[in-house]
Amino acid sequence: MSRTLRPVPRWAIYSSWSLSFVGLGIAFYLTLVHFIGKQILACSDTGIVNCFKVTTSAQSYFLHVPVAVLGLANFVIMVILNSPWVWKMRNYWVQVARFALAIGAMIFVLWLVYAELIIINNICLWCTGVHVVTFALFVVLVRVCPVQLGWANSPTSATQ
Repeated sequence: MSRTLRPVPRWAIYSSWSLSFVGLGIAFYLTLVHFIGKQILACSDTGIVNCFKVTTSAQSYFLHVPVAVLGLANFVIMVILNSPWVWKMRNYWVQVARFALAIGAMIFVLWLVYAELIIINNICLWCTGVHVVTFALFVVLVRVCPVQLGWANSPTSATQ
């Protein structure tokens, strides 16, 4: 069975790719901090904002893997999946994978925000940057992926 993919607006292609690069940069920095040492962590360590406390907490690991590494892997994949060349691919499942990864990443971010606010009682500004980028990427992809995949009508065609 052949599935027809609908075109995606250029703004979505380039904004998703740009957001992926921004997320990659922050996740790369947090991964460096994790492996090189907290002494290069450029963030407050007093008050509610305490990057050191957040990045060294038990919640900074998921299944014994540093969350920073998971974020880095997520954004490496997202940079690839959100590249203009992959957006133009006619492979339905590649396009589904992009959307599924964005949903999974957003669910994980919601857990991390909960962990920061409720369990750790501190926030990390760098982590918040990753969370904001992940949310923005999620919003862009929720706006275009269901239409592209044929799961929803285009908002403009619904009003015509």
